[in-house]
Amino acid sequence: MKPIRLPEPPGSPKPMGGVPDIFEGGLYGVVRRAVIIGNGFPASENQSMGLVRALGLSDKQTLYRVMRPTGGINEWLHWLPVSIHKKLYFIISQIYGYSKIFISRRGRKLAHLPAGNGAGVGLSSVLEADVKNIVKMAKDTFEKDGPLLVVASGRDTISIASSIKRLASDNVFVVQVQHPRSHLDRFDMVITPQHDYYSLTPQAQEQVPRFLRKWITPREPAGDHVVLTVGALHQIDSAVLRSEANAWHHEFAPLPKPLLVVNIGGPTRYCRYSTDLAKQLIASLYNVLTSCGSVRISFSRRTPEKVSKLIIKELGTHPKIYIWDGEEPNPHLGHLAWADSFIITADSVSMLSEACSTGKPVYVVGAERCTWKLVEFHKKLRERGLVRPFTGLEDMSETWGYPPLNDTAEAASRVHKALAERGWRIRP
Repeated sequence: MKPIRLPEPPGSPKPMGGVPDIFEGGLYGVVRRAVIIGNGFPASENQSMGLVRALGLSDKQTLYRVMRPTGGINEWLHWLPVSIHKKLYFIISQIYGYSKIFISRRGRKLAHLPAGNGAGVGLSSVLEADVKNIVKMAKDTFEKDGPLLVVASGRDTISIASSIKRLASDNVFVVQVQHPRSHLDRFDMVITPQHDYYSLTPQAQEQVPRFLRKWITPREPAGDHVVLTVGALHQIDSAVLRSEANAWHHEFAPLPKPLLVVNIGGPTRYCRYSTDLAKQLIASLYNVLTSCGSVRISFSRRTPEKVSKLIIKELGTHPKIYIWDGEEPNPHLGHLAWADSFIITADSVSMLSEACSTGKPVYVVGAERCTWKLVEFHKKLRERGLVRPFTGLEDMSETWGYPPLNDTAEAASRVHKALAERGWRIRP
């Protein structure tokens, strides 16, 4: 496993004993705490937590969530802005008297956050995101605790984060992770993958009828306060991998080598597939089993049941293969630490980004089924030598590597620089 070295924050090394804050940018210019605005989806919240971790503020982070009503008719209202959704839900619930038929709360549950995603490292209990309360806290505690770093990720968090910036601009530094589609000047910084700007490329322009082009976002190139990454931000670095290697030693150390980890996601808007891809993967896996010591397979929350059932049926009894049953503890971080190579379905930007941060061989299955901006994402990965297509002809004992993808550390470095330009800095 290759070590991943995070870049040092900008600035010269501190002299022994440190320097009082008052001599370095003023007493009120030191950022000591962070607020994360989440949307209940682990993939989004993990990006914000990863950035906060890379900035050294994990032990002083508080998670707020934008809560949407769920279940029943609410599943049809998710395209609405959160504020309108909540008002409409209230009206409907009053009209129908909380009828289970119309407003049943059966639906997706907010996932519990495992230790690897922030719990146990200073994460307080989850609070509902309220602009007025967060703004008041930022202003009232500014003289005592300095500026507040606000990091948000996901569509539902945009209005909350931008409102905090508008109402407390002198007291906060607001980072929006993932492209907010419009009015990027509402934030101090936007961090988003390069492929979110695919709509501006000649290839994309050819795919969109001329009369529709003005409705496709983004419409302008990235500005100075936009940080472009290759993939998604996350919390994986050398320290995490070392810790998880120790935590999972008893389970993974005895396994025959090489260990192949297979992560299976689910179809998305830009990467559609069904059991056809599962059959392709099964056939290819059978071809490489002779060069594997052991295989571990995991499904995501998005994996269709018909896909997981087919894979379990065809591969579940093979002596070299273990399929995670979905029960806690989740072995994902242990897989990242102990795997010798990975096979990952093309739909998951997050899983691919994490695996590519290890410097280990990463094979992709299903990239040919992707469209629009995901085509650009996979092109970037291949150009940098981070991934190879999985064909079923590979010798899995072969080792190859690359400079690990270090998007989170590089984004953190840009945050340090932007804060310095404002006369602020992260606490040493």
